[in-house]
Amino acid sequence: MAKDESFDIVSEIDLQIVDDVINVARKELANRFDLKNTGSKIEFDRNEKEVTITAPSEYQLQQIRDILKQKMAKRNVSSKALRPKPIEKAGGDMVFEVNEVVCGIDSDLARAMVKEIKTLKLKVQASINEQKIRVSGKKRDDLQTVIAHIKEQHYPIPLQFDNFR
Repeated sequence: MAKDESFDIVSEIDLQIVDDVINVARKELANRFDLKNTGSKIEFDRNEKEVTITAPSEYQLQQIRDILKQKMAKRNVSSKALRPKPIEKAGGDMVFEVNEVVCGIDSDLARAMVKEIKTLKLKVQASINEQKIRVSGKKRDDLQTVIAHIKEQHYPIPLQFDNFR
């Protein structure tokens, strides 16, 4: 009897890389003439997995967000790794935005992905294990078809495929 092949669908972001990206973005923020001495700042709370951007206006906040996304792209971190919350007013004329660093697949999205895999009508089983999805089957070709299909879909989080065996 043939053994089952399997792989995991995960959404993992290395927090050290995010920290490095934040530090590089801070240096650019300090050197850009249009953002220098405006009170703009980027903070990263590693425990809460949140990036907070503070700026004097929404326009400047958007510029800082663009800087951050450029730096993330250079380090091969998807911009989907940050989930922005609504922009809020801070003290004075300042505004801020909290961005959650996405780690793991939430249960609603995982159920939707498993349902999507089942619509392929392949001989594979998909199961949710904590914050990842394990897909197993007898044929590697079926598993590769599942990977190709998942890559074609546009999910709101960055996905990686681990432990292909």
